[in-house]
Amino acid sequence: MKYISLALFLLAIISCQQEADPDNKMETIKYIERASGEIKTENVPSEGMLKWLYTSTTGKAALSLLFKRKIVSAVGGWYMNTGFSSRRIDEFVSEHQIDKKEFEIEDLSKFTSFNDFFYRKLKPNARKIGERLVSPADGKILVFQTLADVNRFFVKGTEFTLAEFLQNEKLASKYNNGAMAIIRLAPPDYHRYHFPASGVASESTKIKGHYYSVSPLALQKSLQIFCENKREHCTLATEDYGNIIIVDVGATMVGSIIQTYEAGANVEKGEEKGYFAFGGSTLVLLFEEGKIMFDTDLVENTKKGMETTISMGENIASMVKK
Repeated sequence: MKYISLALFLLAIISCQQEADPDNKMETIKYIERASGEIKTENVPSEGMLKWLYTSTTGKAALSLLFKRKIVSAVGGWYMNTGFSSRRIDEFVSEHQIDKKEFEIEDLSKFTSFNDFFYRKLKPNARKIGERLVSPADGKILVFQTLADVNRFFVKGTEFTLAEFLQNEKLASKYNNGAMAIIRLAPPDYHRYHFPASGVASESTKIKGHYYSVSPLALQKSLQIFCENKREHCTLATEDYGNIIIVDVGATMVGSIIQTYEAGANVEKGEEKGYFAFGGSTLVLLFEEGKIMFDTDLVENTKKGMETTISMGENIASMVKK
């Protein structure tokens, strides 16, 4: 109960703290819309709160003391499962211009809670599945042909290592020279995720961790957040792209990571793998060396320091022909 009381107290002072703190210097989030090539600015839910938590002295103290802990996300998840939270749905859809016509259930009044809406299903044909390796989710993507590119991109903070990220040195050693994709799901995005290729999926391995934000406003400070957050990973054995590691990373206010696939079974490209409950989340794909080549536009945009919008089922890479 003391954590809950402290959480309510901290939330009450956030708005005035954000304006008063001179250290609040985080940049806005800009990204490239893939279809048009336009550079846009992201509308970030709770942007002020994130800036306060990750840039100010008092915010960092609150983050370490409370906000990274499970209790805060658990309380938030509990509320998002209540009928009271459903009152936020209409405003949220309107504010973020979410296309209701894609929803399996278009009538927003049918959702029993905000979480019920948050991990909504889409109509069967709402996403076209590409002919090559595809994105497992809607969101914004960064791609790296080697792990060295990752550490050059995220120049701040402690060096990112796969062994620490996967908590398995033997498994990590198979991917140290391989490629990596980071797909970030913002709260307005569709939050079910799917398989990027056909194959056989292993059982998920769970790794305990904290609940830091995975927003770029937080990652600007350190990619090490990925190695500290709660996460799960499985290996997808494919014929064309080798063994792909799929890592589901939780974050602040993500109450649960739910797997809906059957471990050990054959899965089809585009088939649902699972979903995240409320909050921002991330998927990380790891590829063995020499197995895939990312699409040129995604590589170039990443080199510019820009994420690119992506839809589940959209092509992101090709197999390397031997």
